[in-house]
Amino acid sequence: MPPARYRKLGSHTEFTSPKDRATPATHEVAIRNAPAMSALVVEHLGSYMQINRAFDILYSWLGSRKLLQTGMRSVGIFLDDTALVPEAKLRSMAAVIIDRISIPVEPPVKHAEIREGAYAVLRYKGPYANMKAAYQWLYGTWLPNSGRETADAPGLEEYLNSPRDTAPGDLLTDIWLPLR
Repeated sequence: MPPARYRKLGSHTEFTSPKDRATPATHEVAIRNAPAMSALVVEHLGSYMQINRAFDILYSWLGSRKLLQTGMRSVGIFLDDTALVPEAKLRSMAAVIIDRISIPVEPPVKHAEIREGAYAVLRYKGPYANMKAAYQWLYGTWLPNSGRETADAPGLEEYLNSPRDTAPGDLLTDIWLPLR
């Protein structure tokens, strides 16, 4: 079976429910130009599926300083390729976007800048645990057929709602792929 057909119909698809399967028909990609953004971040080392620990630290830090605001943008910044780096050494950052107003920070919170530029943005709906298929489609199908190239910058996930009050099947995440 050719690789593209296997990705779509191979034996691995038995382990996902039909509504969770990522297929080209279910994804739309928008090209967005984003301004540079300032963020407060907490670094995370290890499985990307455990970045919630860094978010807990970040939101506790913000709450204790009365800096939590309605509508804050939560972003995961992912620095390593899971195919090349062992899970225990994966680096990522839990982040919230802030105004350019200077907020004094102390460890474990740091300031970071998110690059300005073009991004391919894919809206994913569903459990975080099933997001890998959307990434595979974005990088493995959309990108090679788009005529675009990735920029030398980390990928992002913007969490549009919260797993604390949203059913896993209703979670919305924008996956941001940096482009040249």
